[in-house]
Amino acid sequence: GEAFVLGYDLFQCRPEQLYCHLALVLQDTYLFPGTIRENLIAGNRNISLEQLENACKKAKIWEWICKLPKGLDTTLSEFSSNISGGQKQRLSIARAICRHPEILIFDDSFSALDYKTDRVLRDTLRKTCADATRFIVAQRIGTIRDADKIIVLDDGKIAGMGKHNELMETCEVYRQIAYSQLSKEELA
Repeated sequence: GEAFVLGYDLFQCRPEQLYCHLALVLQDTYLFPGTIRENLIAGNRNISLEQLENACKKAKIWEWICKLPKGLDTTLSEFSSNISGGQKQRLSIARAICRHPEILIFDDSFSALDYKTDRVLRDTLRKTCADATRFIVAQRIGTIRDADKIIVLDDGKIAGMGKHNELMETCEVYRQIAYSQLSKEELA
């Protein structure tokens, strides 16, 4: 009857007690009207330029920002229509990292990235955000296959739980999804 996160009883605490400890990156990203810098510091107005740059490097977006004529001061158009979906997602990931949260939640937020960028970004986050708990909600097996624990949902119910190799042996739902997305060689 109890669920605790960071020592807070989820059924007794106020939501704002938890919000300052977590960052959420959604599949359908929303960037605020304004500059890239304003979007990135939205969750941490006291961040230094060096920390901002490091967050962008972790999110694999810094190189792109540096190529823009106005860099961090580039204005995003309404609905960020002047940048790609992958750039929006990487900016949202950088914004989340800028908060230095204890918990990072990625809700299918790697889906607009190509497979290589997805992999490189997740490897970087694993190394550089190791002190944060990371939850990844994903439909792509490639995105979650290296997770410490994978929970497979089927029609809202848990169909399996474990590591990739365990689930390939024990969970028919996971196996079907895996084979529909990747070849046997890729899954080996």
